[in-house]
Amino acid sequence: MQAALETAARPNEPTRFVEIVFPEQAHHYGTLFGGNALSLMGKAAFVAATRHARCAVVMATSDKVQFHEPVRVGELVELTARVERVGRSSMTVVVEVVAETLATGFRRIAMQGSFEMVAVDAAGRPTPVNPTSSNHA
Repeated sequence: MQAALETAARPNEPTRFVEIVFPEQAHHYGTLFGGNALSLMGKAAFVAATRHARCAVVMATSDKVQFHEPVRVGELVELTARVERVGRSSMTVVVEVVAETLATGFRRIAMQGSFEMVAVDAAGRPTPVNPTSSNHA
């Protein structure tokens, strides 16, 4: 039996997902490698922007990425991405990463960053973000 699902997430709802940090994602200090953290944050920004625009998007810039706390192997990271600003074809997506020690439940903000995502057409040129899904801020 299949359960009926509601329509996909609304454009203004935050995108959330979790990942556990495995040794292959860490560097020699036993904590999440910065490049892997940026990759996760970029994916979250991509999903949030695509849900908002409902078209192809690409990353134009990452800005103000701050690494507050290291994330150790075996910890969980929860990423929350929100579209904070919508322009004609660009969107600013803010991503927050919370680390959690599974054994204790202790949670802390590990990283935050801002990403400029641009809606593009089939030729890769900027295209207007769907005006019916915008939350012009």
